[in-house]
Amino acid sequence: MTQHSWQQSFAAYIRPQVLGMSFLGFSAGLPFLLVFSTLSAWLRDTGVTLSVIGFFSWVGITYSIKVIWAPVVDRLPLPFLTRLLGKRRSWMLLAQVGIAAGLMVLAELDPLSQIELIAITAVGIAFCSATQDIVIDAYRIESIEAEYQAAMAAMYVFGYRVALLVAGAGTFYIAEYIGWNAAYSAMALFMFIGIVTTLLSREPEHQQDDKRIAQQQKIEGALGVQTQKGVLQRLSTWFSDAVVSPFADFFVRNGSTAIWILALIALYKMSDITMGVMANPFYLDLGFSKKEIADISKIFGFFMTIFGAALGGVLVLRYGLMKPLLLGAVLVASTNLLFVLLALLEPNLSLLAVVISADNLSGGIATAVFIAYLSSLTNSAYTATQYALFSSLMTLPAKLLGGFSGLIVDGYGYAMFFLYASSVGLPAIILVLILIRLQNTTKAENTAL
Repeated sequence: MTQHSWQQSFAAYIRPQVLGMSFLGFSAGLPFLLVFSTLSAWLRDTGVTLSVIGFFSWVGITYSIKVIWAPVVDRLPLPFLTRLLGKRRSWMLLAQVGIAAGLMVLAELDPLSQIELIAITAVGIAFCSATQDIVIDAYRIESIEAEYQAAMAAMYVFGYRVALLVAGAGTFYIAEYIGWNAAYSAMALFMFIGIVTTLLSREPEHQQDDKRIAQQQKIEGALGVQTQKGVLQRLSTWFSDAVVSPFADFFVRNGSTAIWILALIALYKMSDITMGVMANPFYLDLGFSKKEIADISKIFGFFMTIFGAALGGVLVLRYGLMKPLLLGAVLVASTNLLFVLLALLEPNLSLLAVVISADNLSGGIATAVFIAYLSSLTNSAYTATQYALFSSLMTLPAKLLGGFSGLIVDGYGYAMFFLYASSVGLPAIILVLILIRLQNTTKAENTAL
């Protein structure tokens, strides 16, 4: 990866592809809250029981299992649309229209008499939203050189966070003065930001790779695809090329290093996600009001996350991937120690602002750099499938471990919990150092040859 000057690094943010990613990030972020916490607020406000609202959390499973249909998005052309718009933009437009249509349907429903239809519609919106995530990730990786991926990630994070404000606070304001149905109708109209961006964007180039085709044929032979006949052979060929080949390709390209890479993917966000589960309960237990927490989170949290993500993009362009990746891992683990300090000292708003600022700054840097790192691991022939696998692996172990956070707090207190959350980040730091060493060893061997 070419290293750029500071001026060139900052100039990355005025490139058309990078600017456009903020609008696609907005399109990706908008539906998320509308099928989760915002929807829960609407249901509760109209008198739906908490037990029923609890079942709506299962809608989130859709985002966690998107890797299942990612191969379809990667390989299947859409009638007419793919010929008109291309491989990525056709799926992106279909998903965005599906989200907008779903929100319009949701806006016409009554939670008290049509709760089943609301549940079905919410699942449909989440499915379209997860599909949009798959395509936007693939589009982001394929539309620009690898060195600009962190800048693309920073703009994506910016758009996504703005969308969360619109879908959260914006929906509440409209619901307060006009009504929930009007609020969801307005959110459906906001989806046209993504639709227009998709129509104005340029389709990435997709090139045939003779080496990839040879590898797919080799895998087909190993699976005995050619011995089958008719429809079964066609289905087996598709499964081999779309599902088996992306995973085999990753291990072929990375060899024994693949295990270290997968371990890093699973552990890099562990400290951040583990801590995040208990952050808001911790603030409340310290005695801060909901308004104080919201004000500091909105002002300091939002802007420090955006600044951190932007800084992460600049650092990748200036220093390459691995050094900023190590910095992000160190910062995330270190800032958790500030929460230990907050738990032990007399609480005050200034200290809370410092801790939230540091946490969001480090989280923004780590997120942008890590997205760029994951993007660099994909093969352009299987972008959607491989990135969906990486993003699922990135969050699933951390979410499972995060489920035990409350037990640790109940047993040992907040200070020990945040010390534990910080220590959970140490394996990621070690793994980055190992990968840097392996990378340097490979470079030295190639130079010697």
